[in-house]
Amino acid sequence: MVETPSASSPTPPNREAHTATVNFIDDPDHLPADANIPDNYVSYTLKHQKSLPPVTWENFLNELNWLHVGILGLSPLLGLVGAFFTPLKWQTALWSVVYYYMTGLGITAGYHRLWAHRSYNASRPLQYILALWGAGAVEGSIRWWARGHRAHHRYTDTDLDPYNAHKGLLWSHIGWMIVKPRRKPGVADVSDLSKNEIVRWQHRHYLKLVFIMGVVFPTVVAGFGWGDWKGGYVYAGLLRLVFVHHSTFCVNSLAHWLGETPFDDKHTPRDHMFTALVTIGEGYHNFHHQFPMDYRNAIKWYQYDPTKWFIWACQQIGLASHLKSFPENEVRKGQLTMQLKRLRETQELLSWPSDNSHLHVISWESYQEQAKTRPLICVAGFIHDVADFLDEHPGGRHLLTKNIGRDATTAFFGGVYDHSNAAHNLLAMKRVGILHGGSPHGLEDKMIPPSQRLRVARYNEMGTSGYSSAALSDGEGLLG
Repeated sequence: MVETPSASSPTPPNREAHTATVNFIDDPDHLPADANIPDNYVSYTLKHQKSLPPVTWENFLNELNWLHVGILGLSPLLGLVGAFFTPLKWQTALWSVVYYYMTGLGITAGYHRLWAHRSYNASRPLQYILALWGAGAVEGSIRWWARGHRAHHRYTDTDLDPYNAHKGLLWSHIGWMIVKPRRKPGVADVSDLSKNEIVRWQHRHYLKLVFIMGVVFPTVVAGFGWGDWKGGYVYAGLLRLVFVHHSTFCVNSLAHWLGETPFDDKHTPRDHMFTALVTIGEGYHNFHHQFPMDYRNAIKWYQYDPTKWFIWACQQIGLASHLKSFPENEVRKGQLTMQLKRLRETQELLSWPSDNSHLHVISWESYQEQAKTRPLICVAGFIHDVADFLDEHPGGRHLLTKNIGRDATTAFFGGVYDHSNAAHNLLAMKRVGILHGGSPHGLEDKMIPPSQRLRVARYNEMGTSGYSSAALSDGEGLLG
């Protein structure tokens, strides 16, 4: 680790200019937690930080986080037992769904997009509402949750990621919470949250808020509202909590396992409509990991993202502002990159004409001589062997045979028929030589078949055209 210079440290050259820059960017009285991590932090930490031993059947009970086991295990157990003895009223069912969305938005719109990613600004009333709703989801305080989530984004798919998807679907969904972490998550700065008085208030009173918002509030609403105290506790309290838990847990698990990678496939996050449906809009996760400070997860109007709509609605009534979204130009670049990559993968599966540099160059006289014993036709400076296509030609065999030993360029390019892309591509596969002197003037652009005009080139191919002229090698080349 790089040590922080002390007050007695010698002053480096240009210290005043450097200090002025730091003062302009950051608070000079505050040093972020990740200010001095080395460039090789991940590899260095994994090498030097000792992890806990693997979990085995012998040490399994000792390695469980019993607080989390209790919360995640007792709530569904008590809820299911309670539901067996408690009839479900329609008012309570409706209230349970409404409160599911309220506490879910406390996580998605509050913990996640507001505090972990700072994707918009929220007024004090909205911050208090989201802090209370988030407490009702019983997933830890804002500060604790956001610290882990920032580490997840910074160290995605490494052992410094608290819910590393490479360790399996079950681990990323719930295992990382019920088993003691094998190592500390990577460093992530949450100093901005430490300065937020509402975040500090929620953190300080978290246990009380969990009890009030997780149990008391949903019970009281159902009790005073329509006299269903027991149903409010069982359905809007316990079972609603189970759904909220596993809904948001799916952002760590299902969203890294199911779906497509339309923006980047370097890491595991994926986009899928089903994941969006079960996570209150957090299912377009590939986009989110590429553009984490965007207040949206879904960028198309028809994609399901109620969290985005909630934030937008709050902006309309003055509770939210400064909604951040990445420039459309940059988003489309990401999409294009992956589209080109997939096109390249398809391209690699196809057969293409041989490199022109491998074709022999012959004179017109030699071409005519060889065409007496072989069905050769010249089009746009290339010699083509059409032996296997004589009986397949849609216009009839005679249109090919009459051009053997001749230049059929005019006929091919509209004189008889303006041939299709498919014809151009197929003809290029039949090249066996290059006419000395090349293509007639004005037809240089027609030498390259349509499929190869749009060919996706590798970076190391950019310096060459792929259509370099070959050395003159007249004579036996075509027949050899």
